[in-house]
Amino acid sequence: MARYRDITPAEMTPAQRRVHDLIIAGRRGRFGGPFQLLIRAPEICEHAARLGEHLRWGTSLPDRLSELAIITTAKFWRAQYEWYAHAPLAETAGVPAAAVEAIRRGETPNFEQKDEALVYRICTELFKMQRLSDTSFNEAVAALGETGLTEVIAIIGYYTLIGNTLNVFQVPVPEGTTPPFPD
Repeated sequence: MARYRDITPAEMTPAQRRVHDLIIAGRRGRFGGPFQLLIRAPEICEHAARLGEHLRWGTSLPDRLSELAIITTAKFWRAQYEWYAHAPLAETAGVPAAAVEAIRRGETPNFEQKDEALVYRICTELFKMQRLSDTSFNEAVAALGETGLTEVIAIIGYYTLIGNTLNVFQVPVPEGTTPPFPD
């Protein structure tokens, strides 16, 4: 059961309403999802929305690698709604369906694309070790550049914020949808 109720624009403080309107005017064009939760702290919501917009549409990474990092982060945190929202986007962006399903099940996926295997390894190594080995670091810089590696790390951090927010407020997947992870 969700631990929140939506705040309508009429109920928002001036600061909340300003951020609400900024989000609608941005690339998303709508207000909802995690922002309905983060709006309770409007300054955090504003910064998160701007960072998220950049990470979704402004990095040097192809969507396929960004979405792979997002779903790998969603799996680590068992963020039901985040997975629900991004697994289809990952497949649309070109992440193989079999790899998406393997990640959901907690199995190591097989990737034909070396950059996908590398991004998956960066994410899982950081989650398991809280560090990146010299080998992984050097391969990441060679393949993605320092900018691309930094962007992968930022995606992991941002979607950790989003996934944990959704988890804490117990945002469910839509009615009639099977949650991707057991509770």
